[in-house]
Amino acid sequence: MGRAQWSVMISVDEARNLILESVQPLASQNIAVTDCLYRIPSSSIAAQIDLPGFDNSAMDGFAVRAADLEKADRNNRIELACVATVEAGSETRRAVDTGECIRIFTGAPLPHGADAVVMQEDTENSEDSGQVLFAEPIKPWENIRFRGEDIRSGSSIASTGHRIGIGVRAVLYGAGVSELEVVQKPKVAVLATGNELREPGEVPLAPGQIYETNRSTLAAFIEKSGCEAVVFPLVPDTLEATQEAFRRAFKECDAVITSGGVSVGQMDFVKTAFDRIGGELSFWRVAMRPGKQFGFGRFQSKYWFGLPGNPVSSVVTFLLLVRPALDRLSGLSDLVMERRKGTLGEDLSNPGNRTHFFRVIFKADNSMVFSAGAQGSHRLLSLSQSNGLLEVPPDTIFKAGQECEVLMWD
Repeated sequence: MGRAQWSVMISVDEARNLILESVQPLASQNIAVTDCLYRIPSSSIAAQIDLPGFDNSAMDGFAVRAADLEKADRNNRIELACVATVEAGSETRRAVDTGECIRIFTGAPLPHGADAVVMQEDTENSEDSGQVLFAEPIKPWENIRFRGEDIRSGSSIASTGHRIGIGVRAVLYGAGVSELEVVQKPKVAVLATGNELREPGEVPLAPGQIYETNRSTLAAFIEKSGCEAVVFPLVPDTLEATQEAFRRAFKECDAVITSGGVSVGQMDFVKTAFDRIGGELSFWRVAMRPGKQFGFGRFQSKYWFGLPGNPVSSVVTFLLLVRPALDRLSGLSDLVMERRKGTLGEDLSNPGNRTHFFRVIFKADNSMVFSAGAQGSHRLLSLSQSNGLLEVPPDTIFKAGQECEVLMWD
């Protein structure tokens, strides 16, 4: 996009589409299964073995032939000879013949000849005589876990584009996977520019100075997205310092997020610095509120996201435009924010010409939706009290009682 087009304001959907068309997943790497939690496979992963790997008992009890107990009842208790014991982790070569049973424990391999397991509580046995009494019949194959009934060797247990959660990792362990191929974990630089910014806790503040909050907030979102956040020192408002910060960040990371310095003031050097180091700007302004001043571009094979400095604008643009891109960079296939249907508890009005994303509170108990408070882009309190965003188109009023769809961010 040429310089003359930098000032063109595009829609949120156009901005997101341009970003996602540009961003591609990182290369793959092999890792141990012990390190795979929340990573994203770059190819389908197949089970190496059947799970279970053998027919086994579902409980502690006695392995029997069901036919031996066909006529058992309380008035006709049948006695079987206990000829062996098999525990989990071991096996017995002793088969179960007619009139016999074998003591078995949960998870132990089913002995040859047996076709059912009677739970221990349903029997009476004499330790001295080795005889066991059964007062009920049992169906063939009752209380048996069959080989491969959970997972068959060669079947897919994790698919490309989907994050490996705790349950999937457990399946990988159980199915004999020792290592797997995943998309590399993106490293994302976080920069904040501004002479007025000071590190939290730095005292005293001089007149006009403020504590910087955006880097820690964005870093938390980045880590939650499964990426590695690299927080850089504060950048003063000079062209030279901004260029140097860009160079360092792009050298170390796969993507760079800046906060502040993307407006049109004399002290806004971010776009110029990005251009000076050889970056290619794709677009600059987006028809959204908050967050109009948002830039995106590429530096070689890496990506830059220029967020506004106002805290709420920074968060909203990250959620709507940056997080889907980081998900794509990570290899995820599902790039859509969670949406929940609700009912408005009050009127919400957008008289402007840009789409307004209201910070709202979605109440899970009754699906009612309310404004989180004042909607100014500097209002941190309303951000902290919200758990979703409600998209209100330009020149639109949403009435109380109207059904709506909330973009959940927390």
